Amino acid sequence: MKHTAILFVCMGNICRSPLAEGILRKLCDEPGLKGQYTIDSAGTGGWHAGDPPDPRSIAIARQHETDISRQRARQVNQTDFQTFDLILAMDRTNLANLLQTSAPEHRHKIHLFMEYATGCWQDVPDPYYGAENGFLRVYTMLLTGCRSLLEKTELDRASWSGKASSTM
Repeated sequence: MKHTAILFVCMGNICRSPLAEGILRKLCDEPGLKGQYTIDSAGTGGWHAGDPPDPRSIAIARQHETDISRQRARQVNQTDFQTFDLILAMDRTNLANLLQTSAPEHRHKIHLFMEYATGCWQDVPDPYYGAENGFLRVYTMLLTGCRSLLEKTELDRASWSGKASSTM
């Protein structure tokens, strides 16, 4: 089976993208999926580089038995465009920033997360300036999206290995 590398990207890499990384890591912690994915997150901005995720992101993840407290924010770099198979932006602003900074030969890897995962052209809202319930809303969106993403990538991986039917 093909190994798949996925990068989640938001603005500062302290709210949405670390949650998405944690959720997908937990979903991939199943027999048959371990070691099949490289999962990471980054921000288009670097002002939080080295910082842990927002305490509210850590808390909502912990409520769902996911530990993201050891993650550290980092900024997207040019190597990421070569390393990752999928680069998934949490919103249209970050999508535009990624497309603007990537080389043309890597743009096919860059997508809006919810559109790629679920088919809905929808931003994952930034909960940073809102109330705590915004983090629960974002968690729920990310969980739904990550489940769909995993189903989609597993289907793609099966077809790459020749296990999928030609009628799928």
